[in-house]
Amino acid sequence: MKLRPLENLTNDQVQSGLKYFINEGLAAEAMATFTGGTFLVAMAVLLKATNFQIGLLAALPTITNIFQLLSIWLVQKYKNRRAISVICSFFARVPLFVVGILPFVFSSATSINVLLFFLFFHYFFTSVSGASWNSWFKDIIPEKILGTYTSRRSRLIQILNVTLSLAVAMLIDYVKFHYPRFELTAYALMFLSGGIAGMLGVYFLSRAPEPKTTLEDEKLLKLFSKPLKDKNFRNLLTFHSFYAFATSLALPFFVVYMMKTIGLSFAWIIALGLLAKFGSIFSLKFWGAFSDKYSNKTIISICAPTFIICILSWTFAAMTHHKAISISLLIIIHIVSGVSAAGIDLAIANLAVKLAPKNEAIAYISARNIVVAVFAAVAPMIGGLMADFFATHHLTWNIQWQGPGGISTFNLLELQNWSFFFVISAFLALLSVRLVKKINEEGEAHKEMVAIVMRKSVKRGIRKNINSEVFKHRIANPVILPAIIRHLKTYRIWKDFKKIA
Repeated sequence: MKLRPLENLTNDQVQSGLKYFINEGLAAEAMATFTGGTFLVAMAVLLKATNFQIGLLAALPTITNIFQLLSIWLVQKYKNRRAISVICSFFARVPLFVVGILPFVFSSATSINVLLFFLFFHYFFTSVSGASWNSWFKDIIPEKILGTYTSRRSRLIQILNVTLSLAVAMLIDYVKFHYPRFELTAYALMFLSGGIAGMLGVYFLSRAPEPKTTLEDEKLLKLFSKPLKDKNFRNLLTFHSFYAFATSLALPFFVVYMMKTIGLSFAWIIALGLLAKFGSIFSLKFWGAFSDKYSNKTIISICAPTFIICILSWTFAAMTHHKAISISLLIIIHIVSGVSAAGIDLAIANLAVKLAPKNEAIAYISARNIVVAVFAAVAPMIGGLMADFFATHHLTWNIQWQGPGGISTFNLLELQNWSFFFVISAFLALLSVRLVKKINEEGEAHKEMVAIVMRKSVKRGIRKNINSEVFKHRIANPVILPAIIRHLKTYRIWKDFKKIA
């Protein structure tokens, strides 16, 4: 198969490439769902991983980003991002098959250390592939549709994630309940399935066309230093690194917190995760449109404080003795954090692409990934050590009211174990948001103006939906599911639900 870049791409080739990138993204997401996220943490807990090992497991995907320097050197030497991405992606999938086969060959071979060993090579080759892919991805997308296309691609990917996560969660719960001794075998089969999905992604990647790169043959360190000398891009790096460190202190341990502290079942944890995904899916189109029309900085300044409040809210989830109240709070946290995280991730990614010069995109984007990776990788390991330290510490803040009927105690705040660094994480993330104003973005709009436009857009959409004759007729239509999906996509969730119900 020829993997050579082309001098110029026709419009048909560009459209073909955009479709292949969506298909590749779906296959890669299927692979990630089977071999990462909540399921990987659950597998680590099953293998009796320590808090530090869970933190290390969470750090691997980011700490291996430092090897993107190797990708820059390869692109300089061979001028073929497509071949580098395809070959490295292939080698990244091989360790998944090894992890999946081990339990069938050696009954006691799978341990947390074995898992960490093979996943290191998986993430190593993924990082090398990802750097050349990012540059290739930037060059093939017309800038005028950047926000719309990336939001659509992300939305489709997350829909697949939700569907697969739900199906796999039901399977894992069934195995745990009926055949608990085969739980590790089920995880091994998931790794095999992830490897197969990953190889399908390699095929789609090999079919996408690549425009010829214009990366200059400069010394690697000199090329890498360019984005660090660019003041505006450096401001983006500073904010993103600080923010990634702050949020990564807490994020990897939410699943462990729900399992060990709140005592939720695996089914509840997956269901809550799906709620966050739904919030992300239904908001991505909205954020993508605002990214193209207004600015990414404004989206960050609106979404980041909202997400930080969600992190802080986790400290109250286990304070009540009523499980129903804890679950209700977690439902709200997951939905709001899903919506806000979708806006933050999309805006930061788009900012990096916009601020990177076209002929040096791989150096700029790789520099961002590497610098941010160092901070994001160190944070969960520190978080794991902090969790062990705070396991023996407890802070309680109560108010007592004494009256004729006796003494009443009101529990205002209770910090123990995980809760301590949830507060620390939220405080540091809040400090990082102040750095956003230093970033200059072409065509940026003021936060207040965009907030007003957002409110008017939502109100106008709700009013139009309620008064729509088509909607009134649809209430009596027996085919309800298409109606629900159609209205969920336009953010009229609660009003429509009450009407249809």
